[in-house]
Amino acid sequence: MRNTLKSLCAALVATGALLTAGTGHAADIRDRTVKFAFVQNIDNHWGAGAEKFAEIVKEKSGGKIKIKLFPGGVLGGDVQTVSALQGGTVEMAMMGPSLLVGLVKEFSVFDFPFLFRNAQESDAILDGPAGKALIDKLQAKGIVGLSYWEHGFRNLTNNRHPVAKWEDIQGLKIRVIQVPLYIEAFNAMGANAVPLPLPELYTALETGTVDGQENPLASILSSKFNEVQKHVSTTNHTYNPLIVLSSKKFWDKLTADEQKLLLDAAEEVKPYQRKVSRDMNAAALEELKAGGMTVTEVSDDERARMAEKLQPVVAKFTQETDEALVRDINAQLEKIRAAQ
Repeated sequence: MRNTLKSLCAALVATGALLTAGTGHAADIRDRTVKFAFVQNIDNHWGAGAEKFAEIVKEKSGGKIKIKLFPGGVLGGDVQTVSALQGGTVEMAMMGPSLLVGLVKEFSVFDFPFLFRNAQESDAILDGPAGKALIDKLQAKGIVGLSYWEHGFRNLTNNRHPVAKWEDIQGLKIRVIQVPLYIEAFNAMGANAVPLPLPELYTALETGTVDGQENPLASILSSKFNEVQKHVSTTNHTYNPLIVLSSKKFWDKLTADEQKLLLDAAEEVKPYQRKVSRDMNAAALEELKAGGMTVTEVSDDERARMAEKLQPVVAKFTQETDEALVRDINAQLEKIRAAQ
């Protein structure tokens, strides 16, 4: 009898006639190929999460839903990808929430410099009421948010000299993402902020169009920026979540069972992807050092000086975003820090 049931379950999985948990009815899963675009390379924490997501979706759909990955910005930079999601020409993507500020202004709070000190703080806010409230605002803009994964803490590289304090940043041409908060923050530090799409960055560093850039360590390594950069500094100036997105035009064509499957898969991947991100970023610093980069450890006192220098920028964007939301997040962070 047990073997018969096992054979029946295997047959149901093979045909896609899966049972929805707790209902007893066959899940409505159809044959689909889903384009999943992102600007980072496949061999880092972004790619690890995307590959695990594709694997889980394939398994849970009985092979009917196939996630086709398009890494490395081959379908365009983040700005183009947002438009493609809204238009329905790309079904899924992932990016930092800062790229969505033009749609939901409140997302800029997650890019406030030195907002989070560690992963425990970021996880608590993103997985709590504030994170959910912001992700829910996307549907009105033609995009569905599925889950918060992780990009990590951003660090600074450059080709001119070591950066140990904020004065060392002055005069450097630093590539930043195409977001006003990043531009104003680095200009406030005395740098010349140059907004560029990620796919153009390696060449800009190689040719000297910019002196440096800022990204999590794992991305610096996987993008091979160490080949064209001499110095890396552990500024940890901004923490970047990674948000998994679906086109609403695509989403609305899915059955309820398919929507649940994709949502559940994205949430299932979240702890795995975050751990991969943190492990990769920890290992990347040693690899960058071994590869010849000069590593400058920035002290907590110096980070506090940098944070103070950037307070006018934070105050400006707090007013432009949602002052009540910022107060709530800061109050939650104070409670978390008091309990540590």
